Amino acid sequence: MDPAVFDRQIRSLLNKLTLDNFDTVSDELLKWGDRSADETDGRILRHLIMLVFQKATDEPTWASMYARLCHKLMSQTSSKVEDHNLRTKEGSYLAGGYLVRKYLLTKCQEDFERGWKVEMPEDLESEEYYDAMKIKRRGLGLVKFIGELFLLDMLTERIMHECVKRLLSNVDTPEEEETESLAKLITTVGKKLDRPQAKSYMDAYFARIQTMSTNKHLTSRIRFMLKDVIDLRQANWASRVKSAGPKTIAEIHEEAERKK
Repeated sequence: MDPAVFDRQIRSLLNKLTLDNFDTVSDELLKWGDRSADETDGRILRHLIMLVFQKATDEPTWASMYARLCHKLMSQTSSKVEDHNLRTKEGSYLAGGYLVRKYLLTKCQEDFERGWKVEMPEDLESEEYYDAMKIKRRGLGLVKFIGELFLLDMLTERIMHECVKRLLSNVDTPEEEETESLAKLITTVGKKLDRPQAKSYMDAYFARIQTMSTNKHLTSRIRFMLKDVIDLRQANWASRVKSAGPKTIAEIHEEAERKK
């Protein structure tokens, strides 16, 4: 099949996807992924995962919905979909949900390791400034998406700890982008990570976060963000501010009624 055809069709479906039509549209996306059963390289499925990843990192408010879509793809993609370039430890071709997870993990790892530190141009109206903001937004979107995947058990606890350690690696002269990403990630996954078996890790993380929260190398906005994370753990992860996640039309109407 012409790549331009499935690219256009998948993009169109992703642009239509909302919480209200999630089941219907995600079923259509699942069918497109299953068309890779006629291939030996998982080309359509791999492209689908890439486009979902792009949407999730571009639109962090909807990260939980895109993580839910990935979970559906992982649990329902046909086992007939194989990639003959990838094999399991036993030597068989990687297929079905395992293949979805492999494609997704690889994309997350590549972008996370590449990083998203960028010099912000002084001209706020320049194309360079717009491009820099786009890179920064995608970095924050990536961290939010990774957190949501973990909440759905698509990424392991070990991977989450590796991400946190990476973002905490520079306490003396921390970068703004990485520190903001750290705060976003801990806010998303902290409650699930902070269990008795991981207490020593979490205590060590928060000792470093406490140090960073007074580091004048960071702007006051980022320092207050870190203090909010510290307060969140002290409050047993009970946030006073309701997370601004995606809502159904019914939920929007209910909220509007309450405000009347």
